[in-house]
Amino acid sequence: MLQPSLRRDTATPDNAFFLARQARFESEVRSYPRKLPLAIAKAGGVWVTDVEGKVYLDCLAGAGTLALGHNHPAVTEAIAAFLASGLPMHSLDLTTPLKDAFSERLLGMLPGQSEDYCLQFCGPSGADAVEAALKLAKKVTGRSNVVAFSGGYHGMTHGALAVTGNLAPKQGVAGLMPGVQFLPYPHEYRCPLGLGGERGAEALARYLERFFGDVESGVCRPAAVIVEAVQGEGGVNPAPLEWLRTLRRVTREHGVLLIVDEVQTGFGRTGALFACQHAGIEPDILVLSKAVGGGLPLALLAIRREFDAWEPGGHTGTFRGNQLAMATGLATLEVIEREGLVSHAAQLGGWLKRHLERLRERFPAIGNVRGLGLMLGLEIVDSSGEADALGSLPADPALAAAIQRHCFAQGLLLERGGRDGNVVRLLPPLILQESHCLVLLERLEAALVAALAEPRG
Repeated sequence: MLQPSLRRDTATPDNAFFLARQARFESEVRSYPRKLPLAIAKAGGVWVTDVEGKVYLDCLAGAGTLALGHNHPAVTEAIAAFLASGLPMHSLDLTTPLKDAFSERLLGMLPGQSEDYCLQFCGPSGADAVEAALKLAKKVTGRSNVVAFSGGYHGMTHGALAVTGNLAPKQGVAGLMPGVQFLPYPHEYRCPLGLGGERGAEALARYLERFFGDVESGVCRPAAVIVEAVQGEGGVNPAPLEWLRTLRRVTREHGVLLIVDEVQTGFGRTGALFACQHAGIEPDILVLSKAVGGGLPLALLAIRREFDAWEPGGHTGTFRGNQLAMATGLATLEVIEREGLVSHAAQLGGWLKRHLERLRERFPAIGNVRGLGLMLGLEIVDSSGEADALGSLPADPALAAAIQRHCFAQGLLLERGGRDGNVVRLLPPLILQESHCLVLLERLEAALVAALAEPRG
């Protein structure tokens, strides 16, 4: 095998060496190396080792892609078996026995009955699947408007970015998909209506009913609503279950397709196979990626059959036939079912959340702990600031960044999210065990202590 030729400018190839080379090779668009400055040498399970030999507990897991952690034996064995099989690496949308088995397994895991849905294999990213879902909804309904929600994240391509709440990546990008109407999304700590709790959720549910039924709303009936049942990048915000049920009911009543984006929440992450199942709802279009490919690029839609209005070739993509990802995806889905990882995520996530709540009682800078299963977030606040009418304290993104930095120093990899980047997010592999959680809590507490001890400007 050919080895890369590296002219080392230092005697030891440390993290700084590789990061400096990365800065020379890659665009300024790179983001994770700025917050997690390491070069990875190897990884296994929930652990990552950098080129200097330091070991980290991974609570990022490829932004939720690695449901089984790094190099799970079932995944590596599936890769080896695939390479020995003679199957093509990709096959456009031609079928194979492997694709057939993957499709049958996946359909059997979807909400409702498997015969209710059909699959559409898209390009390798979740954003492409979102684009396909938006196009299909417009084609089915003959309408052009789309309703999305504040705080939502659906990708960085033209249509996906247009329905994403975060303004930063939109700045300076003119001409995004028109006809997008944003509505407020519930937030248990920062209610957009200033009501909070059940009152806020009930008011937002009533607003949904009024919005879709009001002939004076100023918004023509949309083709679709796109929503995350738990907002991930938006700060780990679970939607109230009754609000989701109301959304499903009013979209059905008004002939509006409901697109549920489960790219990050799918396949057990929240303690249910799909986050929308906590509310008992069935979407018209389900957007899937990340964990569905077992760590390799794969994205697809599950479409209710009555809405499969595509003509042949209506949405294509060269890599929609990524056979290797179907092999690793099939292995992953089988392990998730066989080892009961959905219920494991629910139980262990509940245990971890309770311990994080105890940490919050000792550290006022943790304003709120929220999430479902192994998708948890800690909202970091300025505990010396003035609380609003609901008792919510001001966001403290600088402290959140310091906590992330000290977590990294302690050997804990995690990301931040939320509107101000002040939510410390935990997104570990579903194979996480209680022993790992004890390490996580110890390192997180040490990071909190160190970050709070830093002088504030």
